[in-house]
Amino acid sequence: MNFKILPTPMEKLSLLAGATEFEPAGSEPLRERALSSTGNTSSTKRRPDPLPCISMVTTPMGKKPLLKSMMTTACERDCFYCPFRAGRSKTARVTFSPDEMAASFDKLQRSGHVDGMFLSSGIIKGGVTTQEKIIDTAEIVRKKYAYRGYVHLKIMPGAEKAQIRRAMQLADRVSINLEGPTAARLQSLAPKKNFWDELIERIRWISQLRRNERLRASVVTQFVVGAVGDTDLELLTLSDKLYNQLGLRRTYFSAFHPIVQTPFENLPPTPRQREHRLYQSSFLLRDYGWNVEDLPFQADTNLPLQIDPKRAWAEENLSHAPIEVNKASRRQLLRIPGIGPKMADAILAARQHGSITELAHLRKLGVRDLRNSAPFILLNGRQPAQQMALF
Repeated sequence: MNFKILPTPMEKLSLLAGATEFEPAGSEPLRERALSSTGNTSSTKRRPDPLPCISMVTTPMGKKPLLKSMMTTACERDCFYCPFRAGRSKTARVTFSPDEMAASFDKLQRSGHVDGMFLSSGIIKGGVTTQEKIIDTAEIVRKKYAYRGYVHLKIMPGAEKAQIRRAMQLADRVSINLEGPTAARLQSLAPKKNFWDELIERIRWISQLRRNERLRASVVTQFVVGAVGDTDLELLTLSDKLYNQLGLRRTYFSAFHPIVQTPFENLPPTPRQREHRLYQSSFLLRDYGWNVEDLPFQADTNLPLQIDPKRAWAEENLSHAPIEVNKASRRQLLRIPGIGPKMADAILAARQHGSITELAHLRKLGVRDLRNSAPFILLNGRQPAQQMALF
């Protein structure tokens, strides 16, 4: 008689190495991915991670070790870029019941290995059925195990509005991946997904629920960058609309990298520097009061890779018209390279007590990269000398 020994939930979790590597979940996705790839999750002292699916992530509730997991790595969709696409034999297929996943999380949380959960899934028997399993898991974590910490839940394509409401009641953050910036780009990436009906409509529902029912869960999305000819202008135009019209907390950008046994396995990878420039530009749109038209797009409607977009704008616009720090508005201060929202507020506050006349004053206020700022500012009508005192 042959016996088949089924893996334990912890053994199944150990098979998820890299399963959510390209599902960013925190405020510092580039740094978090680099730490994850080196196995160095944190500089703080804590016990070594017992599983590869635990990542140190900067959340709205602070830096935390998260269990980044999936209800199943099986999927009925055939997205052309995805390692979990239907029919790919190199993917280890594992599936958890809600009880298994919740109990595993509770064990890891009580042992001090994790303090938060990011839960996604492949799609089996449709988005509604899959969403129900994600919600059931979160219900068990919150009710049976009385966990009150950070939970980030993925919203599945086609999920029902009542499911989204419940996910937002249970989670601190929800996310639904758009993947492409237009319906045509998504069709080229994932032909079984519907851009408007399955995805954008769900983001609209989330926005309505946040506004009308005051649900606190923030919402984010993600784009796959560079596989199907998408341009930075397309990606940032949609990002700007999502920030300003639908209240998204942030958009994530994932530079395409080819996966064997997928239709895109022979496409070239997208440079990581492009991903970095997109993040820089999206923050200018979200936090600095910039418009898409302000960004320094090239003729091909992509950003230059060799220079920070804010620096590129400053060289074009401020080299012959530097900003007077002692008279500038907050909006004008935010145009200066090296000055962000906190520094702009500090400068405005300091001006109530006197003029800023030296670079050393700016350094005391917290402006770190004075070499980047100095060419584009005036202090009491004079361009500051750039001396070794900067350091």
